[in-house]
Amino acid sequence: MDENHYRATRRRASLVAPGSDERKARKALSSCADEVILDLEDAVTSSNKDLARTLVSSLVLEFGGARTISVRINGLTTPWARDDLIACGSLEESLTSVIVPKVESADELLEAEHILFTAGGNHTTLQALIETPLGVQNADSIARATPRLQAAIIGYADLGAALGRSRSALPEHWLAIQDRILIACRAAGVAAIDGPFLGITDDDAFRHAAHWTSALGFDGKWVIHPAQIDSATIAFTPSDDAVRDARRVLTALEEAETLGSGAAQLDGQMLDEAVAVAARRTLARAEGVTV
Repeated sequence: MDENHYRATRRRASLVAPGSDERKARKALSSCADEVILDLEDAVTSSNKDLARTLVSSLVLEFGGARTISVRINGLTTPWARDDLIACGSLEESLTSVIVPKVESADELLEAEHILFTAGGNHTTLQALIETPLGVQNADSIARATPRLQAAIIGYADLGAALGRSRSALPEHWLAIQDRILIACRAAGVAAIDGPFLGITDDDAFRHAAHWTSALGFDGKWVIHPAQIDSATIAFTPSDDAVRDARRVLTALEEAETLGSGAAQLDGQMLDEAVAVAARRTLARAEGVTV
């Protein structure tokens, strides 16, 4: 299968819903989020893992194909992970992606990929949730592990706890790690997704966090409440002005090339290939394409 199949999913706002709560899961699946993530891990108690897996499988079959649905499985070192992967593999094209938590090496993604493929999930993609110091350290190899990988996500809660970082840390305090993950993703050609904000309201703090990582270059953000969907979507969608400016840049470059000019100018500034790359990325994001 063409690698581009694996990397064409839009994830400006990815809404997480507990896989053991049918009411909340159905509400999420009926939302306008680009992606709905049904969670089998943190949101489900140990005694409910099997029931949640069955419920999530039925919901994916019911809603799959009509929207982008991903499942966050339990960690690969837990007793539930293999059954999670087998269940996800059996869903075939109804399920978009499997999110592997606490990824620390490329080998873990390859293990998950093997189980998925064996279970029949040839079309199911992968995402890596990076939420440990070792995972951050190995971000480059993780991002390049397999063409099936669509995205890497920063998991702030577990990573913050492992680092000893305050839960009240501002987005700016995470810059080094955000850039580390972003660079690994861009080098590998996968999407970089910002993890969930720890609050559940659509307030100034949430909107600041979303705009901060959007300005850095991230492709989208996890949200944990439907009220946050619109703000996240807006933050990761280029504005009309940005789209217009991008088109003007590309038009000016095309005209300069047609005229055989050695350089292009726009509004008194020189244009080069780096500016063109940024313009093409803006237009691609506006059209829902990850580049």
